[in-house]
Amino acid sequence: MNDVLLIALFAFLGATAAGLLGAVVLRLLRHRSLVVSFSVVAGVAVTAMLAGTLTVAWAMLLSSHDLYVITTVVAMAALVSLATAVLLGRWVAARSHELTLAARSFGDGGTFAAPAGQPTAELAELARELAATSARLDSSRERERALETSRRELVAWISHDLRTPLAGLRAMAEALEDGMAVDSGRYLRQIRTEVERMNVMVGDLFELSRIQAGSLTLSPARISLQDLVGDALAGADPLAREHGVRLVGDRIEEVPVEVDGKEMSRVLGNLLVNAIRRTPPDGAVAVAAHRSDGCVVLSVTDGCGGIPEEDLPRVFETGWRGSHARTPPAGAGLGLAIVRGIVEAHAGRAEVRNVRGGCRFSVTLPTA
Repeated sequence: MNDVLLIALFAFLGATAAGLLGAVVLRLLRHRSLVVSFSVVAGVAVTAMLAGTLTVAWAMLLSSHDLYVITTVVAMAALVSLATAVLLGRWVAARSHELTLAARSFGDGGTFAAPAGQPTAELAELARELAATSARLDSSRERERALETSRRELVAWISHDLRTPLAGLRAMAEALEDGMAVDSGRYLRQIRTEVERMNVMVGDLFELSRIQAGSLTLSPARISLQDLVGDALAGADPLAREHGVRLVGDRIEEVPVEVDGKEMSRVLGNLLVNAIRRTPPDGAVAVAAHRSDGCVVLSVTDGCGGIPEEDLPRVFETGWRGSHARTPPAGAGLGLAIVRGIVEAHAGRAEVRNVRGGCRFSVTLPTA
């Protein structure tokens, strides 16, 4: 028993010396190719076995012939091990190079295509992660292109909507200055109307800029949904009377919500104004609210005749108005973008879908 322990001790000491030397070599060559690292590992394994064997053989005073046989056997094992390590290293290195080239292609704006047949589970997992990242980048690029399109449309609409009232203001100011205005009071009232229109437009731009910059500060408070909807309906009633549209709000459940009353009033106001302006005379705009899966769903249904299906995904984009404009003629396509921004700031979501005879805009908010 003592001999066995002694042999194990000598073998352990010899193998440990070889292992420590291999660790130093691996550290020095850690930035080199995988082929070199695999060769060092194989060499360390064989050297450790040889060192332990020679140490035990020296302690046991083996004959030179026996020592020669042992050394030859270990040397053959070393050659096979090194050849296997080099082949495996070159194989893994080649697959890694293919993966690098594939990653470079989608980094330059393309789409990542994983090379076929990854040699190791780690490289296969890396390829899957790169493919998922490529998909996310494609989605991000698509959103960026859509955002850039929205910005261009916004600039075009703003330029058009500002140029028209400014031209009218200049003409009326020149008429008043030259004394050519027959009814100066009417001119002054018209100037005030145009200024108010531009003030609303600038206010919408400022509100949207705060939302997009993430600087919209909310002051949430517990509010009754009936009170919130009732105030919004009262505010929109004069416009509805002017357009001959009926407001219907008799399907409001008594549900408390924790929201910023001012901002949510703006959301309802924008939705109601859009609905009223797009509903023909003698039509109706209905407001409803109910619980659904732990949330509150607030909806505004109009009689606009519907929005083309291909345009529905773009309704809430900044600056979009489309052929069936959902914003007032004096607006710049910002009303619904503001609605979505404020609702999302409340951890909710805004949606739209076509219903019979019109559209239904739904706002989903968490309950208080």
